[in-house]
Order: sequence, then C-alpha cells, then structure tokens
Amino acid sequence: MVQRAWLEAGKALRRLAWEGERLRWRLFHPITLGARIILLRDDRVLLVEHTYRPGWYLPGGGVDKGESLEECIRREAEEEAGATVRSLQLFGIYSAFSEEKSDHVAIFVSRDFDVRPVAPNNEIARAEWFPLDALPEGLSPGAARRLAELKAGVPPRAGRW
Repeated sequence: MVQRAWLEAGKALRRLAWEGERLRWRLFHPITLGARIILLRDDRVLLVEHTYRPGWYLPGGGVDKGESLEECIRREAEEEAGATVRSLQLFGIYSAFSEEKSDHVAIFVSRDFDVRPVAPNNEIARAEWFPLDALPEGLSPGAARRLAELKAGVPPRAGRW
C-alpha cells in the first residue's frame, strides 16, 4: 500500500514537471520543430506510451540545438523505442497551430532497424508492437492520420498535423 502511494506520488510529480516544461515552452519557444518515426516490421508498428500523458504515440521528440532532423529522429528512436535505425525515408512534414505556438514535425518511416527492449523510465511507460489493422484505443489523432495515410499509400507530403 505504501509502495503504491509512492508510485502514484512519483507519477503526479512527473505530470507536474511535464506541465511546467510545457508552460516554459509556450512562453519562450513559440515555434517548435520535432520529428517522429513510423517503425514498421511485418505489418506492425511500434508505438510508445508516455508516463506524463495518456495514449499511444509514434516515437519522437524535439530537435535539440545544433541537431539535424535525421540526428534527432535517430536519437529519439533509440531513447524511446530502443531502435537503432539503419535507413529511413521522409514521409512528410506537418504543422499544428494554436494560440500559443506553431508546432512543426517531420515524420520518417523505417523498415530497416534493430530493436531492443526498453525498460520503463521517467518518460516512456512502455513500447509495444501493434498490427496496422488493429491499432490501440487511445492512439493520438495525429498518429492515427499518418498511419491511415501510410496504409492508403498516400505519397510524402506537407500539411496539417
């Protein structure tokens, strides 16, 4: 019972830290650039569940200062999904706008990678494979749209997230 209380307290603190970081970004970084990756193997996609927000997402994150989009997605794929990407293709560049900021995200696809299990950590609760025709409930709307485009054979493009 005490251990469960500590786990819940830790989860609440991670959520609070995430909200604080989000506020800082809104105030000081009104334009963001990120990258996400669709990791495919045998008609399955690898998705991640974060510790600080509900739902399933494509692995990825923000581009660090001095980092290219390709360097970013290779780093994020390794950190979040345990994937060492050998080759990748640009799938599209998408934008999302709100009152606070403009988000821009490059989506890459890879079928050529090695993957190792990732232990739960402060950012990632779990990473799991899902069949493309049986995606999980709680899949983020942006990821759902990109995966639907991929299944439909939509060519790489730019558009709204």
